[in-house]
Amino acid sequence: MRLHVRAPATSANLGPGFDVAGVALDLWNELEVGEGGGPVDEEHLGVRAFARFASPAGRSFAFTDRIPRERGLGSSASIVALGLVAGALAAGVDPTADELLAEGLPLEGHADNLAAALAGGVCLTWDGHVNRIADDLPAAAIAVIPEERVRTAEARAALPEAVPHADAVFSSVRATLLGAALASGDRTLFAASADDRLHEPYRAVHAPQLAAIRGDLPPGALGATLSGSGPTVIVWAEKERVAEVVAALAARFPTHDVMHLPVTTTGAGPL
Repeated sequence: MRLHVRAPATSANLGPGFDVAGVALDLWNELEVGEGGGPVDEEHLGVRAFARFASPAGRSFAFTDRIPRERGLGSSASIVALGLVAGALAAGVDPTADELLAEGLPLEGHADNLAAALAGGVCLTWDGHVNRIADDLPAAAIAVIPEERVRTAEARAALPEAVPHADAVFSSVRATLLGAALASGDRTLFAASADDRLHEPYRAVHAPQLAAIRGDLPPGALGATLSGSGPTVIVWAEKERVAEVVAALAARFPTHDVMHLPVTTTGAGPL
């Protein structure tokens, strides 16, 4: 039996939706599972995910990595999602998104990324539940991707144990605006939500372009947020002005990869 599956990139948090919100983006990793092929690296994250449902023994695993690693675009969540869906297919079972999330969390650890990679679209996750609440966002996502990498564990360690009450209120207000924007598709509410004081200020040291972009948004841009733990920044643009915003950002950040990443409604699954 040969299996060929793919899983999308993701951007987590969307600013104030810390550890809750995520979106699947049209950039894909792939996995082909075949028979034989020599020893299997059973410590590989994707193989370990596969093993949650089926034995990897006697199989070959060929991964195609297109999502930049350690850039805040959910590369590890994509690898885990690949292994999970391939393992489920090999085992002949059809788990729900919640069940896949439960199997993958011990490996991935970040439910917001994994939920979006599994379900596609715009997702919220809480207490082990995945809910795709929208198929698209009120703005286009443009990724500004630096060469530097940031390990998620290090970025997480930079977060304080407590934040000032005023900062908590600030982020709570914007999280409420984010939820309303996602539910309604309102571009004005979405633009107003694009800020945070729970995690972004502590991670921004590895993403100096975040402050630079927010301080001087290109015409047609609505706001900017850190993608996951960074260092990639997502610039949110008016959909009819995507090409204009991409060109402005590419000229401004010539050493960065600047790309429009549309939302995909398709999560991890077979090709």
